[in-house]
Amino acid sequence: MKKKQIAGILAVSLLTAVPFTTGFAEGPKWTNVNVIEEQDGSKFNSENYDFMKFSQIGTKLTEIQKQSNRVKVEVRGTSADGHPLYVVTIADPTTQGKFGKIQSLRKQMFKNPGKAQDWINNNPDFKVPIMINGSIHGTEFVGSDAVIQLIERFATQNDAETKKILENNILIFNVVQNPDGRVDATRFNGEGIDLNRDFITQSQPETKETVELIKEWNPMVFLDTHGYVKNYGPNLQGLIEPCTPPHNPNYEYDLYNKWALNQAEAMEASILGDKNYTSNLYKEMKGVYVPQRDDEAGWDDYPPIFTPMYAMYHGAYGHTLEAPTNDLDGVRWMYNAIMGALNYATENKQGMINDQIEMFKRGINFDHPFHEEGFFPNAYILPVNQNDPTVTAKAVNHLLNNDIEVTEATKAFTVDGKTYPKGTYLVQMDQAKAGLANTMLWDGEDISNDTTAMYDISAWSLPELWGFEAVETSSPVDVTAKQVNQVLIQGTVTGKGPYLIPNSSVKAIELVNNLLKQGVAVSRSESGDFYTTASANKISAAVKESGLQIGSIASVPSDASVVSSLQVAILKDGGMGKVQSHSGTKLALKRLGFEVTEVTPVEVAEKGLDGFNVFVYSGTESLIATNLNAANKEFGFQSADQLTAFQGNVNSFVDNGGKYIAVGAGASRATKTLGLTDVVTNTASSNSNGIVKVNYDGTGLTAGYDQDDLGFVYRPAWYTVTDNEEVAATLANSDDFFVAGHWRTNKLPAKGQTVIVKEDKKDVTLIGLEAGFRDHTDYLFRLLSNAIFEE
Repeated sequence: MKKKQIAGILAVSLLTAVPFTTGFAEGPKWTNVNVIEEQDGSKFNSENYDFMKFSQIGTKLTEIQKQSNRVKVEVRGTSADGHPLYVVTIADPTTQGKFGKIQSLRKQMFKNPGKAQDWINNNPDFKVPIMINGSIHGTEFVGSDAVIQLIERFATQNDAETKKILENNILIFNVVQNPDGRVDATRFNGEGIDLNRDFITQSQPETKETVELIKEWNPMVFLDTHGYVKNYGPNLQGLIEPCTPPHNPNYEYDLYNKWALNQAEAMEASILGDKNYTSNLYKEMKGVYVPQRDDEAGWDDYPPIFTPMYAMYHGAYGHTLEAPTNDLDGVRWMYNAIMGALNYATENKQGMINDQIEMFKRGINFDHPFHEEGFFPNAYILPVNQNDPTVTAKAVNHLLNNDIEVTEATKAFTVDGKTYPKGTYLVQMDQAKAGLANTMLWDGEDISNDTTAMYDISAWSLPELWGFEAVETSSPVDVTAKQVNQVLIQGTVTGKGPYLIPNSSVKAIELVNNLLKQGVAVSRSESGDFYTTASANKISAAVKESGLQIGSIASVPSDASVVSSLQVAILKDGGMGKVQSHSGTKLALKRLGFEVTEVTPVEVAEKGLDGFNVFVYSGTESLIATNLNAANKEFGFQSADQLTAFQGNVNSFVDNGGKYIAVGAGASRATKTLGLTDVVTNTASSNSNGIVKVNYDGTGLTAGYDQDDLGFVYRPAWYTVTDNEEVAATLANSDDFFVAGHWRTNKLPAKGQTVIVKEDKKDVTLIGLEAGFRDHTDYLFRLLSNAIFEE
C-alpha cells in the first residue's frame, strides 16, 4: 500500500527532530518515484518505522545546501538502476574551495611520508578527511537516516562540539551508497549484487564510485553504517568493529589496532551516554558488542571484499557499525556512534594521522616489522599473452584503478633465470599501498585450522581466479621501465581467413556472441575454439573492440559445428535469505555476451520455457521448496501445485531439446528433485570456500582448461553415483587439492571426486564449482559458455 503524502512529510520531521532540533518548518515536497519504495509493512522493515524515502533525499540535500556555506552537494554517478549517487562534503567556510590543495597535501603521504609527518607535527591546525558511508545494504535504512541528521547538524549548528569537529576535519558523506536497494527494499543493488562483497573486484558502479572517493581523499577514518545486530552478548546492543581473528596478513595491523579498539569504545561510550532512547532494549543496554573485545571468532576482517576492510588498505581506520534495530532508536544509536568516532578522531588526530602515514612509509621503504621476512615479494612480474592480452590488460587497469603503481619494461630482462620480453608489466612492492597490491596478487593461504568459522570468503587470488600470470620474485628486478597510467588495447585481424577465435578469455566469448548477434556465421570445434569464414572487414570492428589478435588458419577443423545465438533463461532468486543467489552467474553470463532473461519459479510454473534455448539454475534449492517462511515465500512457489507444474515444464523443455545447466550445490540438489539426474550431490559445510586444484578433461565441457588447473568452491559440492554420466572434471586426487581458503571439516572425502558431469541421454549439465561467483571467478566463466555451446 502506498503511503499518503503526510507520511512522507512526517518522515522528514521525525528524522530531523532526533536528536536535535532543526530550523525547518516542514519537509520537502514528496515525490513518488516508485510505488515499491513507499510500501508499508515491508518484510525488511518489520518495525514499520517511517524511514526517509530516497525520492526525498535529493530535495532535502538541496535545501540544506541553500542554508549553509559549509556544504558541497554532488552527484558522483548513478547506480545500476540509474539513481543518483549523492556525496556531501562538509567543512568550515575557511576550508571551502581548498579541497584540491588539501588532497594534494595528502598525496605527499605516498611520495615523501617522512616529510608529511614533519609537516603535520609543525602544523597542528591541519584538517583530516573522515568518510561516512550510508546504507550500503538498502534495507538497513538507519544508516542513511543518521547521515542526513549529521549533515544537517554540521551544516547548520554552531555549538562548541560541532565547531571543534569542523575545525579539525573534513566530513565526506556517501549519503546512500545503494539507492537501488533503498528504493526496492532489498539488501542488494539493481543487479542483485551485494555491494559489501564487491570491493576486491569492483564490478558495480556504486562500488567504483566509493573507491574513487576513497582514492580521492584517503580518509583517516572510514565508517560504514549497517544493521541489525542485537543481543550478541547480555545486553550488548549493536556491533562496532574491530574484528575477531583471523586478520588479513597484508595489513599493517599493529598500526590500525593501536587506535581502532579505543575508537570503538569511544563510540560505545557515546551511545551509552544518550538517555533518551524509547524502547526497553536500549534503556537496558549495558554496552555494544565489539567482536575483537567480546568474542574469539566469526566476525573477521580477513577478506578485502567489505567496504571498511578495503578502506583499511588505503590507510583508513575502518569500522563497520551495526545498529541494533530498524527504527528511530536505531537511527539514534547510529548517530551517537558516529559522533563518538568523530570526537575520538578529533582528540587523537595527530597520533592517528602519523600512524596512517607510517603505513605508507613501511610500504615505500619495504620495511614491514610485524611480517615474517619474505612474506612480501620484492616484485610481481605480469607477462602478457601476445595472442590474447585482454586478461592481463584487465588486471593491470584494475591495479591502477586501485592506486597501485605499475610499470612496463621497455626492454627484455631476466629474473631468476627466466627472460621476459619488452612490454612485461611489473608491480614493484616498495610502494605506499603495498598491502593492497599483495592482497590482490598473492596466492592466498589455507586458514582452515586457524579459526572455527569465517564470515565470508577466505580466498580471492586475482591471478588464479581471473586467469592472468603474476610471478612473484624475491630477487631485485633491475630493468628499464616506464610508468603505466592506463592500458588501452585494440584487437586486430590479420590474414585472409578463415579465422580462429581462441577459447581463451571472457572477451573471446563475448566476441563470438557479438558476431553471432550481427549474423556472422561461427563454428566451434571439440577443442572449444571458434572459427569464422567471414571477411575481415565484416568482423574487424567487433575484433577491434574485443582487444584480441585474430589470425588466419589453413582450414576449419572437420569436427567444428555451427553455433548460433542462443536465448538464455536463468532462474531468478528474488532475495531468499536476503541474498540473490543467482546474481553472480547472471553477471558472468552477461559479461560473456549472452542475452539473459531472469524467470521466477512461478513464471516457469505458469508459462514454461518457450522461446528459450538454455535454462540455468544457479542458486539455493529453496527456490523449488513449497514450505517457505513468510519472508521468503514471495520469491518462490505459493503452492505445491506450482512445483508440480514447474517440474513438468522443465522436464518438457529438456525432452524437447532444451539445454539445462545447474551451477553449485543447491542447484545440483534441486536437479535431482526435479528428476533430471540420478547423481548424488555431496556437500561440505556452508562455511567452507576457497581455491581448489581441478583436473579438467580439456575438451568439450571443459575446453580451454588443463589436467592440472584450478577452480573455486563455496559450500563445496561433488558428485557420486555417476555411472551413467559423462565426467568432465574432478578435484585433484591428492591430499593437497585444497589450495587456499577455509574448509575446516574433513576434506578428504572430496579428494578426486567429480565436480562436472553431463547426463548421457539428455542435455543436462551439473557444475559443482562456482563458475560464476560474484565477479571473482572470471577465469571460470568459460565453463558456463562451454556448457551452453557444447552439443
